Amino acid sequence: MTMKRADNAISDLLRALQIDVITAFKTQVTTDWVDLDYVPEYNKLYYIVEGEGWLKVDGHEMYPAPGELCLMPAYTRQSYSVLANKRPFLKYWCHFTASIGPFDLFQWIGVPLKISIADQEEMTALFKLLVSLRASGSIISRLREKSIMLEIIARYLEHVPITILQHRSEELKRIQFIQEYIDGHMAESLRIEDMAKAAHLHPNYFIAYFKKHFGVPPLKYVSRKRADKAKFLLATTTHSIKEIADQIGFKETNHFAKFFRKETGQSPTEYRAQNSG
Repeated sequence: MTMKRADNAISDLLRALQIDVITAFKTQVTTDWVDLDYVPEYNKLYYIVEGEGWLKVDGHEMYPAPGELCLMPAYTRQSYSVLANKRPFLKYWCHFTASIGPFDLFQWIGVPLKISIADQEEMTALFKLLVSLRASGSIISRLREKSIMLEIIARYLEHVPITILQHRSEELKRIQFIQEYIDGHMAESLRIEDMAKAAHLHPNYFIAYFKKHFGVPPLKYVSRKRADKAKFLLATTTHSIKEIADQIGFKETNHFAKFFRKETGQSPTEYRAQNSG
């Protein structure tokens, strides 16, 4: 699988990303801060403000310094402790899940476990807001904390190389094959039976498998992809509405127009008028 194709597959999976912040605090660690060889079902981020300490993730030891952000992924064997005769950490920290289908984001991708933060003022402000939102009981805070958590994760990932974990590569190949089959047969009817047969899966299992990994049923995903392609063609080409309808599997222009309005809230002509260059 090429890097570009793998990136495309991961990008599509990210549409189903579900973020849940479990807890977030700013803590002055005490001298009895220690836990060894446990495997949490959630991710942890430590943003070190002051002090020293020791972390271990699946055999990889770290001694983070102030201004560094550390990731301890879910389902990895972890340990942590203070260091003798050293000032313990003052740190922002959070526990969270980042689910894509049946797996956590960091069960799909591999990233460095520690980075230095260039804009420490910005990162401090993000964590301070996350802690404040988590302490609130309002519905709006639950929504906003997901947004801030996503922003922190994005800040982390934009500064590190991302690789697809080897034990997930076969799974990703099947997902990528399904994506490419749908893209390559957009002008056809795209029945569940045909997609399942191409993926060598029973139709009932295919539906469950697809929803588990993409977060939506197959036909809803196909509709979304058809709408995306139609929007792209309307905005970037001079193809007629009939030609675009043909390319995404509609033989009748009026059926395409009804579909497009349902998906976007606009007619194809209205969308083109507002979005074409």
